Amino acid sequence: MLTLASKVKHDDGLKGSRTSATASDSTGRVSVRDKLLVKEVAYYQGRKLQGETEVLNVYNMMPPEVKCLTRTWHPNITETGEICLSLLREHSIDSTGWAPTRTLKDVVWGLTLCLLIFLNFDDPLNTEAAEHHLRDKGGLLEQSG
Repeated sequence: MLTLASKVKHDDGLKGSRTSATASDSTGRVSVRDKLLVKEVAYYQGRKLQGETEVLNVYNMMPPEVKCLTRTWHPNITETGEICLSLLREHSIDSTGWAPTRTLKDVVWGLTLCLLIFLNFDDPLNTEAAEHHLRDKGGLLEQSG
């Protein structure tokens, strides 16, 4: 499995060789963006969240059904695995709900960004987890049971 941390180590080892422009500059060094990403996602290193996606017969007119199978303490995931993500709703208040132009790739990006990076504390599905995180920033995403 290739991880961002191993990519940074690999790119650091390529001093002088040219890699992709987004990953490094012309001297072969890793970009600031990649170093920041490694630092930001270090909290999740080793974390595995398993999910289940069911693509219905009416796809792409309706969103797929997504459920988190790993018990986790998260403001937007219930203890039974329901996920609160506007992208997974046919209609949403913020106009970011499902549209026929969306793809499964959008779902993966939405889950990654909205559930692991940009957490929503304004309208949590699991209010107890949201309140706990606001009190103690280190307790979020600890696996239960």
